[in-house]
Amino acid sequence: MVTDKRIGVLMGGVSSEREISIRSGEAIHNALKEMGYDSVAIDAGKDVAEAIKREKIKVAFVALHGGWGENGAIQGLLEVMEIPYTGSGVLASALAMDKVSSRKILEQEGLNVPPYIVLDEKDSKLKVKDLRLKTPLVIKPSKEGSSVGVSVIYKIEELKGAVEKSFDYGDRVIIEDFINGKEIHVGVLGDRALGAIEVRPKEGFYSYEAKYTPGLTDYIYPPDLTDEEYRYALESALKAHISLGCDGATRVDIMVDKDGTPYVLEVNTLPGMTATSLLPKIAKGAGIGFGELVEKILEMALKNSE
Repeated sequence: MVTDKRIGVLMGGVSSEREISIRSGEAIHNALKEMGYDSVAIDAGKDVAEAIKREKIKVAFVALHGGWGENGAIQGLLEVMEIPYTGSGVLASALAMDKVSSRKILEQEGLNVPPYIVLDEKDSKLKVKDLRLKTPLVIKPSKEGSSVGVSVIYKIEELKGAVEKSFDYGDRVIIEDFINGKEIHVGVLGDRALGAIEVRPKEGFYSYEAKYTPGLTDYIYPPDLTDEEYRYALESALKAHISLGCDGATRVDIMVDKDGTPYVLEVNTLPGMTATSLLPKIAKGAGIGFGELVEKILEMALKNSE
């Protein structure tokens, strides 16, 4: 056993990914209980600080997705409360959550990212009207996960509606080239890339529904890549993880084009831990069961706090 301290699994929250966070948190909480840990599940609402104090939590296992659970805010609160927590710190969490800021860093580090432009809400009407873009395109909010607010369009006439949809989830929107290739998700644990899995949605792109509805996506492990392409993808993912200063477990989303070039889409600092989530699937392929994965993440958090 890594610790006998009382562990609070922070889940739920107030973001658009609340439902998935609850599922992740319940899976983590159940695994900890089965292994004999003193674990309590906490629905992290606006009274989360009071709940942490009331439950006498000594270690926080953060299972929040999106919003202030993943943008550095809850991490800052835990640091003020002097409570060790899983996952990345304040700065890395904030950077990874903001796709615009993270891409600038990834580009500076020499990593490939899809060609993109950024729209601000105040001038979106002017820019959308004047844009000279070629489809297909991906439109996404700059600060959401789980494909919330994301659209893939194949006709330029669809752009206005897709941009408006993304603006429902924030004040900045990214429009990027659609990379025609294979969608690869790499699991990183500490300083090691565990492996990768390829996702093939049966319809459309890897949307919120395709991610969380069993049967809507085929998973290929290991991905259908050459050895060289696979190695390049893993190296890119680990470099992205390190470049943003991430800790613990992350999932790096990558598109590998027809030439075998990996394009980093984003780094998820608190990847899903549900039955259909990719990180547990990747870890299993690397010989790490769900309980062991949870324990390793917990162990890293405690070591970082020493």
